Amino acid sequence: MLKQYKEAIEKSNIISKTDVNGVITFVNDEFCSISGYTRDELIGKNHNIVRHPDVPKEKFALLWRIIKDKRIYKDTVKNLAKDGTAFYVNTTIIPILDESQNIVEYIAIRYDVTKEMLLREELLKKEAEYEELNRNLEKRVEEQTRELKELNQTLEERVQKEIAKNEEKQRVMFWQSRHASLGQMLANIAHQWRQPLTELSLAVFNIKKALQNSNEDDASKFYAESKHIIKNMSETIDDFTNFFSPDKEKHYFNIKDSIMESIGLLESMIDDEMIVVKRDLEDIEVLGITNELTQVIINLINNSKDAFKHNSILLREITISAKEKNGFALIELQDNAGGIAKENLEKIFEPYFTTKHKSRGTGLGLFMSRMICEQGLGGTLDVKSKKNSTTFSIKIPLD
Repeated sequence: MLKQYKEAIEKSNIISKTDVNGVITFVNDEFCSISGYTRDELIGKNHNIVRHPDVPKEKFALLWRIIKDKRIYKDTVKNLAKDGTAFYVNTTIIPILDESQNIVEYIAIRYDVTKEMLLREELLKKEAEYEELNRNLEKRVEEQTRELKELNQTLEERVQKEIAKNEEKQRVMFWQSRHASLGQMLANIAHQWRQPLTELSLAVFNIKKALQNSNEDDASKFYAESKHIIKNMSETIDDFTNFFSPDKEKHYFNIKDSIMESIGLLESMIDDEMIVVKRDLEDIEVLGITNELTQVIINLINNSKDAFKHNSILLREITISAKEKNGFALIELQDNAGGIAKENLEKIFEPYFTTKHKSRGTGLGLFMSRMICEQGLGGTLDVKSKKNSTTFSIKIPLD
């Protein structure tokens, strides 16, 4: 019976014996298997043959103090195999005493925890990488916030120089409109980030759960997903920064690109409001400032969105087209938001005229949009409306 117990212990554990000086006198097959040494290579050698250089000397000094004091030592130990790889074992070292209570040898019983320790190291590594990603993201947000503030200051300076040519009333209207656009864009950033932040939180939870369950594949998948979400959030900041870049130089740009940028900046709002945006866009180049046309399209889409809500329209559609016609680039934006009342049709481009509540509109959006089309693009902005739909038309000269 005792022999069977001994065999059961030896086959299920990693066992070695040493004399009082730490010289190996016995190892079982499991010890040879995990260390990579043969029994002949181990017997007669000091047990530090498997000592890993990463383990501090103080730890072994403590081990010897405990076992020489005839006490049992327990710890998780990092060892070095013959091929140079590391393995971890939960170790119990028991001093064996003779009848006179003198130590005659030491028996060490171990079991392999290498996989668990490597997973723990991987988890710590992933956590460190994730913390670094968070720090980089926070740094990038701080940098982009500072840039936005600088851009805002630059924007105000540009506005002040421009409006110095006009009367006081027009100066105030420029200032109010530009700041309203900035506020709207910052609100869009917050809106665009709300869902990715939720997804990021869930991905981090899934990483932790997967590593706790030793599921390396899921951990890697959710880690890659986290990095993808953070990258998209960073690109969102870049998109809004580019929208407010202080470029006042006129140049040739593609109308289609400007319209698609407008739709992209409002993508979350469009989805949340369940608006279908249909596009029929040709590649047409005109001379002007692309950011200003982007602002006009954003104003028109936002107006349609407000009209959908005000008139309780359930099936919401906006159609945007761009084509060449008689030497002009013709952009048309049509919605099915219920049309504009006849008595308001001639007033909508007047400054401070609005049918919205004061908390939702300044009455400057369409006034500024028409001014941009006329002064910035050398074109026109007009509107026509019928019972259920409204169409805004922008004409920009190609020559």
